Amino acid sequence: MSSLEEQIVAVEDEIRNTSYNKATQLHIGRLKAKLAVLRLEREARAKSRGGGVGYGVRKSGHATVGLVGYPSVGKSTLLNRLTAADSETGAYDFTTVSIIPGMMRWGGASIQILDMPGLVPGASKGRGRGREVLSVVRSVDLVLFLIDPEHPNQRALENELEGAGVRINQRPPRIVLQRTDRGGLTVSSTVRLTHLAGGVAAQIAREFGFHNGSIVLREDATVDQLIDALAGNRVYLPALLAVNKAELLTPTERAKLIAQLKPAQPIFVSARHQTGLEVLVDRVGAALRFVRVFLKPPGRPADMDEPVILRYGDTVEALLRRLPSDLDRSFRAAQVWGKSARFPGQTVGRDHVLADGDVVTVVIARGAARAAV
Repeated sequence: MSSLEEQIVAVEDEIRNTSYNKATQLHIGRLKAKLAVLRLEREARAKSRGGGVGYGVRKSGHATVGLVGYPSVGKSTLLNRLTAADSETGAYDFTTVSIIPGMMRWGGASIQILDMPGLVPGASKGRGRGREVLSVVRSVDLVLFLIDPEHPNQRALENELEGAGVRINQRPPRIVLQRTDRGGLTVSSTVRLTHLAGGVAAQIAREFGFHNGSIVLREDATVDQLIDALAGNRVYLPALLAVNKAELLTPTERAKLIAQLKPAQPIFVSARHQTGLEVLVDRVGAALRFVRVFLKPPGRPADMDEPVILRYGDTVEALLRRLPSDLDRSFRAAQVWGKSARFPGQTVGRDHVLADGDVVTVVIARGAARAAV
């Protein structure tokens, strides 16, 4: 029997050599599912063998950004310009051989930046300690791709992340899976299907050993989206793209590169000459979708100098987790002024979603000790 790696290569070749049309739609779908299952098995075997020494990174701050790029595109220099870190720099490949963290400030928030070793082709298959690097990428809140005029192929970087189960600037598909012990498999949808009709979804599910249960498709999902849902190990991350060493580009070359990188909107910077960095910092801060909430102690003015930093979609419950534990235990309600309130001073519960700039008073139960906030 052929090895696992040989099976993966054989399936990849068959997919590549099969023309896509209605007649081959089901066959290609099954091949893609089989390939995903084989890759999951390869990943499991690598983990069981230990997979080499990984990178240990302690996350800190309000969010973590991973610098992803080829060797020698200037990641270390950029980190040093944006933060107080001291990542070694040099005009040769693989200067960074470990993960170097630094801290950047934006709008009252602390943002951890991770300088990671450069990715090389085949990183998702383990080349250049690629699996260890990509495992760190999976844990960040935002990916910052860094390319330069000599290494402009952003798509190749995205391919390596996709091979590690990272989906860039996508959202999880609206697919509901429910497994049962018996009863067979049912597939239903709330929309008209154009990619997974005619039994394609069921065939893909069976490749994953999903024989009993239900699949509900709440959008016109693609084969790849269903495979991602069945694999269950995908992470969905926002990403930005920066072009370093922009001083080397003529206006014509810059325009050509912008057209080549569409639909991405690259940020042109020069870490060496410290140009474009303010724009980059603002784009990073905006992409992380921070929510600044100001606390107003009962009967006193709000503290508008020290916001509590939350993330978009966070609720009063998330705010309470950032406050002294006695406030959480004695919480009765919250009063909110700002964008999320229907009227000033609205009384809300733990599940109320807060907005940027909201002012909040925590109301505690009678008899509880009043905290400073």
